[in-house]
Amino acid sequence: MPSRRERLRAFMKLKNQRQALLGGVAVLTVMATGLGTALWQSGNSPEAVGLGNGIASVEARPVADFASQRSLAALQPTSPDPRPSPSESAIGTGEASYYGNELAGNPTASGERFDPEKLTAAHRTLPLGSKVRVTNSRNGESVVVRVNDRGPYHGNRVIDLSAGAARTIGLIGSGTGRVSLALLV
Repeated sequence: MPSRRERLRAFMKLKNQRQALLGGVAVLTVMATGLGTALWQSGNSPEAVGLGNGIASVEARPVADFASQRSLAALQPTSPDPRPSPSESAIGTGEASYYGNELAGNPTASGERFDPEKLTAAHRTLPLGSKVRVTNSRNGESVVVRVNDRGPYHGNRVIDLSAGAARTIGLIGSGTGRVSLALLV
């Protein structure tokens, strides 16, 4: 039979473990509540993207449903591509970044292997295979890329370019830059 001292030590150890467990449960509860609130709020603002003079839904709902929740003016691009041709629809501006050699060979959302030297890009909502003209707002250089992956999922970036595409428009030195996007139709 364990001595009184050994029993007391075992009891104290169990008490400390119980307190740690309750603290962990409390932290998880707070995190779950915060995540639930964030998901609830994002669920109340469906994703729709402006495509030239129209809009497109990324959800399985008609675009007309979005008009009641958001004004069509809010979905229009903020700044058009400098000189879009008739076969291009300006889809807005935003921050672009690029991903390089560290992901070479990894599968993309389209199933192909990522090649940093190909002129490809990742976009959250445009259909895979879409061709997009990306124009660097700082120097006016542009490149046409094919969307073959999903992203970016960092900050407020609108597109992730391959290293080859970023080099073409002069984003390699800075890593990120303001760009305008135009969907080729």
